[in-house]
Amino acid sequence: MSGNPAAWLHQALDATPRLISPGDTVKLALIRRPDEIYPASVFLEIWEIGGAQPLNSHSDSIETFWFLRGSGQATSDGKVFPVSAGCFLLLPAGSQHRIVNNSAAKLYAITTMHPDHGFAGLVEAGTPAGYDDEDLDVIRGKLGS
Repeated sequence: MSGNPAAWLHQALDATPRLISPGDTVKLALIRRPDEIYPASVFLEIWEIGGAQPLNSHSDSIETFWFLRGSGQATSDGKVFPVSAGCFLLLPAGSQHRIVNNSAAKLYAITTMHPDHGFAGLVEAGTPAGYDDEDLDVIRGKLGS
């Protein structure tokens, strides 16, 4: 590709939140798919109260989480980290990790997977889950507590 790539803008409200598997307690809304300009995917990730991902690992991808609202606990390779609004978490490629919302409110984060290695497709194949009023407040910048 020659020259500078064009700027890119997307409305988060246009992204459909999905559950990767039925019964999941974490919704992911794909904000940006990877492409030739940027090989990472970007998501809004929403943990329900008591929600958690299964223990997982991405052998060749670095995953980041910028927490917008709520609090919880991240575990990576046996180390435990409290997470809350304003925290930024980087998980190295190959780490065995999990994030649990152990609070009385939802937990929200902007998540990136770099490089994506098919994760965006996995999310897109999931079940549409929809946004509720609290989700819409976070998307619109009403971050609250």
